[in-house]
Amino acid sequence: MELKTIRMEFPEGCNIILGQSHFIKTVEDLYEIMTTHLPQAKFGIAFCEASGKRLIRFEGNDQKLIEVACKNLERIAAGHTFLIVMKNAYPINVINAVKNCQEVCRVFCATANPVEVIVAETEQGRGIIGVIDGYPPLAIEGEEDRKERKEFLRKIGYKL
Repeated sequence: MELKTIRMEFPEGCNIILGQSHFIKTVEDLYEIMTTHLPQAKFGIAFCEASGKRLIRFEGNDQKLIEVACKNLERIAAGHTFLIVMKNAYPINVINAVKNCQEVCRVFCATANPVEVIVAETEQGRGIIGVIDGYPPLAIEGEEDRKERKEFLRKIGYKL
């Protein structure tokens, strides 16, 4: 077995959801979830088949983001993997619906941070072992940091 690290590339201002699912209809079901939960979002979805034609299937409403999703999954090249790249939206608003999609087995990350994907490769193929999402912490938050966090969440409307 060989381990590889693949750095994902997506445009500034975008968020992603990277996960694993198990069936060809994943790409269409995720499209429906995105359009019904985040109608204002621009997004691209790609899904790697693990058998049959083994194509990278895609959907979305923004051609550039569809291409970004496809290129990232082409580099990762792990079967039954999906990637949603979104703009003008946040994963927090759709993550539970994605996790509840009947084909979705797991979500590796939902983020706007830099992401490295740890992939294991065997004679059979490739699979995602995990991800590195962002950077390590620098310190434990202090009182001023806590105050800023609480103010920020209220400013963006996520808390009263």
